[in-house]
Amino acid sequence: MRTLFRIISISAPMLLFIVTAAVVTTAQTAKLQLDQLDVLANRASETVDVKLDEHMIQMTAKFFAGKDNDDAEIRDLLKNLKGIYVKSFAFEKEGIYTPADVDSVMSQLRAGSWNKIVGITNKKDGNNVDVYLLTLADQIAGLAVVSAEPKEFTVVNIVGPINLEKLSQLEGSFGVPYLNLPPQKPKTDK
Repeated sequence: MRTLFRIISISAPMLLFIVTAAVVTTAQTAKLQLDQLDVLANRASETVDVKLDEHMIQMTAKFFAGKDNDDAEIRDLLKNLKGIYVKSFAFEKEGIYTPADVDSVMSQLRAGSWNKIVGITNKKDGNNVDVYLLTLADQIAGLAVVSAEPKEFTVVNIVGPINLEKLSQLEGSFGVPYLNLPPQKPKTDK
């Protein structure tokens, strides 16, 4: 019995370390590498670059300290996020960014555990939008949106647990574009 207790007492901290490392690793894999897109800023007529890590998000959440329901919902949504990253470039004319620029992001989404949940391709006007989720068990651990238009290229990466029903609260804030997610119908008990 003592041996079993000793094994458990030695194993428990190691198990806790392994579980914590797995959670941290998952959060890190949800963060896309976007720095390679910085070269597009020199060619763009307008640039948006948002880099909010967990610490900055928590500091920013304090600005939503009002008693307004919207403030409370935004604070609730932000409290577990690990990062919000946005790169958006608008150009004066078409063809300024290349398929290789887009592929530098898409290859990360194809290689990882990301699942494409929305894909919109418009061959007429060239507007393409893809939405990906990274899930861990039953929880969303990350969201990525890639929008490639002839004169605009945008990547949004949200890292951490995300409640899709509340995500619309971030639209228009922190550089997150309007994602036009369908409103969720309230669940009713019958």
